[in-house]
Amino acid sequence: MTTRDLTAEQFNETINGNDMVLVDFWASWCGPCRAFAPTFQASSEKHPDIVHAKVDTEAEQQLASAAEIRSIPTLMAFKKGKLLFNQAGALPPAALEDLVQQIKAFDVADDPGAPAEQV
Repeated sequence: MTTRDLTAEQFNETINGNDMVLVDFWASWCGPCRAFAPTFQASSEKHPDIVHAKVDTEAEQQLASAAEIRSIPTLMAFKKGKLLFNQAGALPPAALEDLVQQIKAFDVADDPGAPAEQV
């Protein structure tokens, strides 16, 4: 599966309507974002069961602001609508794969935390 572009209008529906979602907040002028893009794309191909979405922070400034994006790239991981991971910086392939495996293994039913905040 390929990555998909995500807009503010689609954000909550995508997060809540899919079991697992990885969101890459990026911009075309950002060198680390461009460097991370092939890693994110490779993960989407390896894990077609996970939605890999990209938010262009230039085109979706209100969404980036609502998500409190302070630095890019920022990667967020959601499972069953809950935010489980939120970190700025490009992950190397092994670290992204490790994150994917941790998110897959995490049982949100055991987590008493609140559901993901709606952006």
